Amino acid sequence: MADRQQALALDRRDHWLTDYRFGLRLRECGTVVSVGDGVAWISGLPSAALDDIVVLEGGGEALIYHLEPDRIGVILLDPGIDLRAGVRAMLSGRQLQIGVGEGLLGRVVDPLGHPLDGNDMPQTDALRALDGVSPPLMRRTFVQRPLYTGNKVIDTLIPIGRGQRQLIVGDSGTGKSALALDTILRQQGEAVRCVYVLIGQKRSDVVSTVAVLREQGALAYCSVIVADANALPGMKYLAPFAGCAVAEAWMEAGHDTLVVYDDLSTHAKAYRELSLLLRRPPGREAYPGDIFYLHARLLERATALSTEEGGGSMTALPLVETEQGEIADYIPTNLISITDGQIFLDQRLFAQGQLPAIDVSRSVSRIGGKAQHAAIRDQAGRIKLDYLQFLELEVFTRFGAKLEAGVEERIRRGRTLRRALRQPRFQPWPATAHLAWLAAYAEGSLEHVAPEDMDTVMQRLREHCLHETLSMSDSPEQWRERVHHWLEQAHGAMA
Repeated sequence: MADRQQALALDRRDHWLTDYRFGLRLRECGTVVSVGDGVAWISGLPSAALDDIVVLEGGGEALIYHLEPDRIGVILLDPGIDLRAGVRAMLSGRQLQIGVGEGLLGRVVDPLGHPLDGNDMPQTDALRALDGVSPPLMRRTFVQRPLYTGNKVIDTLIPIGRGQRQLIVGDSGTGKSALALDTILRQQGEAVRCVYVLIGQKRSDVVSTVAVLREQGALAYCSVIVADANALPGMKYLAPFAGCAVAEAWMEAGHDTLVVYDDLSTHAKAYRELSLLLRRPPGREAYPGDIFYLHARLLERATALSTEEGGGSMTALPLVETEQGEIADYIPTNLISITDGQIFLDQRLFAQGQLPAIDVSRSVSRIGGKAQHAAIRDQAGRIKLDYLQFLELEVFTRFGAKLEAGVEERIRRGRTLRRALRQPRFQPWPATAHLAWLAAYAEGSLEHVAPEDMDTVMQRLREHCLHETLSMSDSPEQWRERVHHWLEQAHGAMA
């Protein structure tokens, strides 16, 4: 980190020497009063405005974040080589921007656009402000195209549309990041550009995530914005806005984009830390009062643009962490009210081995159903209701109560469905495979599969669909006939 900061300072010095011209200049000059914990106080800059960049002596930069009558509070973006009290500071006359464009595909950068992958500076097409205004209503259109995640539960029961904001919520270690990563892998070949924002994660986790994207071939259509656990609080605060700006530029160029914020709980904590250090009044749970506005402003930029505006879209998948499954906490509650639905991952299901551990009873997609393909919607019409009824009926079996034959049949079918919804990582399902297993379940073809053989049967069904010539527009009768043939082959192979 020190070597990178020194290299950036030398680069700025070289540019300054090249661009310097003799002439009379008049500038306000302030003085750093105190420094610590990623923030600084500066006196002597009466013309300072919020969100302006301050240039520090020694090559550092800071973002104006708080104004007082006799001094200003700044967030350190790059402290420079030797930042201490008494160092001079001057206004730069510019605001914070990040380079956007094709050059960021396949790159790992920090929230300021500096490379973290050991390569040269990305060749960007333009500069874009991190904090932009969301598109007005007249530029938007309805969410009407599906965004497939490759997950059987989501794509059939909790569908997501392009331009939607879908929250992924759950305790630590329940598979939130794994679900988001699988969604990015599913976009291969779908003409969807992805931005993965990693906020406050350990460097080892960042390295493993980037390695998975590279090994699976997803880095070619993905950009990774990183502010790891060792980054300054200001960088963690700016990371989601940087990722949104990158995806927004692609959206306005007519591309479909997906941006994952992993996660906004850490982002809220970084914002709380900065606010308390700069003496902003604390509110509930010590968060500043504008934390709701901050996240709403960020997520409102996700949308689907009209055809006249290029037809691009930006789908947002924010992640938020809960404690002991309590979704009524302050930050989860805020984000649930901002987004268009939530996918809840349950610790109990995770411990039982039901992966992904999605609690269907507490998950909802408010607008994605309108973007779901008609064939899948018709087949999955009653599955969610049947599954929720099964979960209620299953409670009675724990007490050893004698059940009617019809109830026992519904419980058996529900357990078959629950087993069929299990899915390993890095195996996203194509849309045709969703249609195939739904047809098999509707016809009762999966009820004769032994529980220990269900994973094998479903995997072979997926492999058949990867090479299948039938399309989503073919009739249900054709699909049922083909699926019946595949299942007979699978049973014969396992006999």
